[in-house]
Amino acid sequence: MKQFLFSISFLLIASFSFSQVNHDFDFEHSCAHAKSHHAQNDFGRYLYNWQSEYMDDYDVTFYFLDIEVSSTSLFVEGNSTTNGIALVDLDTFAIELKSFQTITQLLFNGVDYTNDITRDGDNVIVPVAEIAEGSEFSAQIFYNGVPPTGGFFSGMSNATSPYGKGVTWTLSEPFAASDWFPVKQDLEDKADSVWVFLTTSSDNMAGSQGLLTDIVDLGNGNSRYEWKSKYPIDYYLISFAVSEYQEYNIYAHPEEMDGDSILIQNFIYDDPQCLPANKAGIDETAPMVELMSDLYILYPFWEEKYGHCLTQLGGGMEHQTMTTIGSFSFGLVAHELGHMWFGDNVTCATWSDIWINEGFATYSNYLAEEYLHGWSSGQSFIKGAQDYAMSSSGGSTYIPIDQIYPGNEGRIFSGRLTYYKGAAIVHTLRHEIQNDDTFFEVMGTFQTDFTDSTATGEDFKNTAEEVTGMDFDQFFDQWYYGEGYPIYDIEYYNSNGVNHFDVLQTTSASTPFFDMLLEMRLYFDDTSDTLIMFHQDDNLTQFEIETGKEVMYIDVDPLDWTMEKVNSITVAVEENKSPVTFKIGQNQLSNDITLYFTEKENTSKNITIADISGKIVYNGQTETSEFTINTNFLNSGVFIIRASDSKNTYVERFIK
Repeated sequence: MKQFLFSISFLLIASFSFSQVNHDFDFEHSCAHAKSHHAQNDFGRYLYNWQSEYMDDYDVTFYFLDIEVSSTSLFVEGNSTTNGIALVDLDTFAIELKSFQTITQLLFNGVDYTNDITRDGDNVIVPVAEIAEGSEFSAQIFYNGVPPTGGFFSGMSNATSPYGKGVTWTLSEPFAASDWFPVKQDLEDKADSVWVFLTTSSDNMAGSQGLLTDIVDLGNGNSRYEWKSKYPIDYYLISFAVSEYQEYNIYAHPEEMDGDSILIQNFIYDDPQCLPANKAGIDETAPMVELMSDLYILYPFWEEKYGHCLTQLGGGMEHQTMTTIGSFSFGLVAHELGHMWFGDNVTCATWSDIWINEGFATYSNYLAEEYLHGWSSGQSFIKGAQDYAMSSSGGSTYIPIDQIYPGNEGRIFSGRLTYYKGAAIVHTLRHEIQNDDTFFEVMGTFQTDFTDSTATGEDFKNTAEEVTGMDFDQFFDQWYYGEGYPIYDIEYYNSNGVNHFDVLQTTSASTPFFDMLLEMRLYFDDTSDTLIMFHQDDNLTQFEIETGKEVMYIDVDPLDWTMEKVNSITVAVEENKSPVTFKIGQNQLSNDITLYFTEKENTSKNITIADISGKIVYNGQTETSEFTINTNFLNSGVFIIRASDSKNTYVERFIK
């Protein structure tokens, strides 16, 4: 999903062309994978007591919503049927529905249990006649009510469009589906299929997922729109939007379909000015579908459709096969379409791993820029994403489980960490693989292996390792689970046609080191240049290149493959190569300084720090190649640090 909120600094970066909830840079058939019952260790569930454990006792197979909705009101009335399979001997049925929805009747396997209902927070709990493990059941709930509204993450919203049309839409991610229908909010329990029947004024049109199988004139000024989808679907991807719409359809022709087409169905406001204002943006959807079908796998829901319902949402929400969208900017359309693969076909198995949805959808936006608008457009996008991700020093893309709970949606959908650092990680992984064919094979294999199912960041790592034969444990530890980014200080000199480089990497946060490939473009004294790549496998990496020419200037990461900042690039005289030569790395967060000795021999070295007057304020000793001193005991100022052995002394200055 993508939303447009946030700070001025974010909005400046957003001007590049990003799109979606905190995203926009610019905010059924049988299940293919058998679902198994695991006792969920959902910290949020038990700590915040918002979901009943009884919902672990069954697996949802089908949702059927038959409800009345309006374009001018949030009132919803009707009934919802949940079919499932008992995973234990089941004698208590539980489902989520907010208390502002009044239940008028509850039937379980046709038996009326209305008088036996209890409510526990947002949970509806009812004892039922016991059914055996493996048995199928059907629960039908009749209800009505008016959900509250108030912000992007409201389950239902209502507004008036610039064309004077009332519009009502839903957005259930991550915890708001129970605002408007009875539901089991469990990411790993996809329903195998869903029907949504929407009764509304005949002046309106109502959009939802799947295929529009019928429009029934009810003869009383109302019509019923009957939408059916046979694809597995996660609870928060079920949706509707209703307004005085007109329909504008186009078609995509992915190469794999050999001349066949995919419907792209669009419900936009029924005003003569609306289509001309949005047609160009809508029409760009077709080449995007074709591109992503080529780069990933064929559009996963090709037997039904892709589409959009235009609303007053401040961004977009990737409702399966029919995105709810606030505009048709290129970046927003690309982002939400990317979700059909990453988020809808393969859904994050936990909200901690929302990167599977948002990081990859944001990268899909980048790929659309790269392939459809050109390399320079793609570079502008990814550089903006990297810079925004580094606009603060810390934070991990993976979200600790104790931060997953209703009310903390801003952390889950952090534009900086989830969307843009997430996309930057994918881009860096592409660089580490060093082969685009293999990289896109990873993407396609992941889609195929987890189609119609859910996956974690670890699942993606394992797929990448299986396809490439590479080990990505360190990569994920530092980029996905870790915090911050690398900071470089580079010193170089020329000696007899050989260029020597000392590359010191410190970091912005708690992750101590980023093992990575890094490119540099070297500009020589004869106006020529060359691109080199080296492996940063230690905080201090030294290498040399014999060129016969002198390096005059260095451009670090000129193609923006990786995420880093450069603190300094300096030209040195030919260095003293005694065992006490060192580089200083400073961590401003912890007030640590680390000496990285250029020679790795275990030579005993005495360390002193003196203030600007020459007074010794620290004495120490080490035989290691790295030595860290916490400088909390020092006042602010300039200090001289010396390292010496029995023969040599090396001196550097640092500022506290």
